[in-house]
Amino acid sequence: MSQYDFDLFVIGGGSGGVRAGRISGGYGAKVAVAEEYRYGGTCVIRGCVPKKLLVYGSQFAHDFEDAAGFGWTVGSPVFDWPTMIANKDKEIARLEGIYRKLFENAGAKTFDGRATLKDAHTVLIGDKTVTADKILIATGGHPVKPAVPGAELMITSNEAFHLKEQPKRIVIVGGGYIALEFAGIFNGFGSKVTMLYRGEQVLRGFDEDIRNHLAGEIRKSGIDLKCKTDLTKIEKAKDGALLVHLTDGSTLEVDAVLAATGRKPNTAGLGLEVLGVNTDADGAVVVNEYSRSSVENIYAVGDVTNRINLTPVAIREGHCFADTVFGNKPRSPDHADVPAAVFSQPPVGTIGLSETDARAKYGEVDVYRTSFRPLKATISGRDERVMMKLVVDAKTDRVIGAHMVGEDAGEIMQGIAVAIKAGAKKADFDATIGIHPTAAEEFVTMREKVKA
Repeated sequence: MSQYDFDLFVIGGGSGGVRAGRISGGYGAKVAVAEEYRYGGTCVIRGCVPKKLLVYGSQFAHDFEDAAGFGWTVGSPVFDWPTMIANKDKEIARLEGIYRKLFENAGAKTFDGRATLKDAHTVLIGDKTVTADKILIATGGHPVKPAVPGAELMITSNEAFHLKEQPKRIVIVGGGYIALEFAGIFNGFGSKVTMLYRGEQVLRGFDEDIRNHLAGEIRKSGIDLKCKTDLTKIEKAKDGALLVHLTDGSTLEVDAVLAATGRKPNTAGLGLEVLGVNTDADGAVVVNEYSRSSVENIYAVGDVTNRINLTPVAIREGHCFADTVFGNKPRSPDHADVPAAVFSQPPVGTIGLSETDARAKYGEVDVYRTSFRPLKATISGRDERVMMKLVVDAKTDRVIGAHMVGEDAGEIMQGIAVAIKAGAKKADFDATIGIHPTAAEEFVTMREKVKA
């Protein structure tokens, strides 16, 4: 019999931890998990899922406007924020129950409470002490606020999902995907939105054409995007409002300020440093290709490792961990060519290398790009344009990057991702017959190089 209470103890009941625990249990491991808040982690509780529900809700404003061009007469729509939030909360509660049951159905033991490490094999949960052969850290991350006077007056994405009232005027600080997604959400619901980003252009690290096109589109939607602008302090104003001071010397009076300036791993207070578990400057657990830390029996997956902070990546890392440690099938997660979407309005879909990164890696590349007015907009009258782009290695003809801004970008990019992961060449795209009339067909009809 094992000298430990469990073969595996998972700290964190999010997507990566749940997958690792379930698969490990399927291999016969005796598994336990501790979760201090709610099962489901960032994605289910305070990230992807509630955000996407709010994105859906906010898009109805555009749908009502577009309907007129198609012959519909729609009365003045009225939006009720508390109803949206209450219905969102019901769905999140349902999903949390499913995540908890996934563990329990796999025969795992669940602990409700914060877990810390006493030593490499001993876990403390409140007044309980248990031991485990292997320990998996899957505690995710948390949003951070900029260090400015009045930062305590700001909210983050965590609190944005639980506001009792919709802010009529909101400043969103940041230029990443979280900032852009919430800007679209609040703008769609009718709030006056100002975005502040200290950099040259939003979506740092994405393809330049994507960045520039999206910035133009969101400005057309009514969002006041101020690049190369930051806030210096926040003060309370009259009637509960907030006064935001900007680096250009101006001020804004708003009802809320949302910090979307980054996230950091949840490693503080776990006891990792005492055990000699190496972490980086941001607190992320440093792991090898098999997700093992510097301590032999301690592993980590998901956002707490700060590799690629996406839910499907955490799930893959968790599955690979279980296969390797308990399935006798060593497997490392593949972090190359991971597709991603930004659910801004319009959304972004991307996979592979940006043009800049492709030129740095391959030297000679061919670029194909198109921009067009979508068919729906020809009757709705909406001023919008879709942009698509392919980046091709000129020497091999292999497609090494695909990028899109426009409706259904995430849905379309999933199929493109399969082709790129399989090593498809531009000739394969050219040989594929498009589905007409769709926006997606443009990916197989781009023939003329715009750059080489």
